[in-house]
Amino acid sequence: MKQSAPEAEFALHCRAHKLNPVPEYRFHPVRKWRADFAFPESMILVEIEGGIWANGRHNRGAGYSSDCEKYNNAALLGYRVFRFTPDMVKSGEAVQMVMETLKYENRTNIS
Repeated sequence: MKQSAPEAEFALHCRAHKLNPVPEYRFHPVRKWRADFAFPESMILVEIEGGIWANGRHNRGAGYSSDCEKYNNAALLGYRVFRFTPDMVKSGEAVQMVMETLKYENRTNIS
């Protein structure tokens, strides 16, 4: 599946910080749901939410409802789901939050 521009930018930021998320990670044993990125060993899923200002899929009724079902099921399986806007990716906030989470979890220095 082709990555959106914000997804590609997040992947670039991860590479710059020597992080290796799994793109398009299928996290559910039965459903075909995929997370934009995952750090499976840490049970972290990352979703880059596009179209937030343009009445995109994620903020319309059916799309929003489907996202809730997906994210709630991920939580039931023990995943932490981080949702970021394109602006959060662009500013570096998204990768910084993931790095802080991994640093706290691993008690190591990730730079």
